[in-house]
Amino acid sequence: MFGNMFGGGQENMGSQVTELIERLKSEANLSDEQAQQVMETIKNYVVEKYPMLQGAVSSMFGGQ
Repeated sequence: MFGNMFGGGQENMGSQVTELIERLKSEANLSDEQAQQVMETIKNYVVEKYPMLQGAVSSMFGGQ
């Protein structure tokens, strides 16, 4: 489901998460640690609100 929505397989999703972290760092002027925390907060929020997406979120965010 998310693979199609985000334009590819798991490798591409990981790449997009990395790209998002880099954008948070450059556009929002966040440190690496702050950008990682933002991603963790988003991940936790999505899983909390939509528990049925936990597998997809875990696949997308990987070790984030």
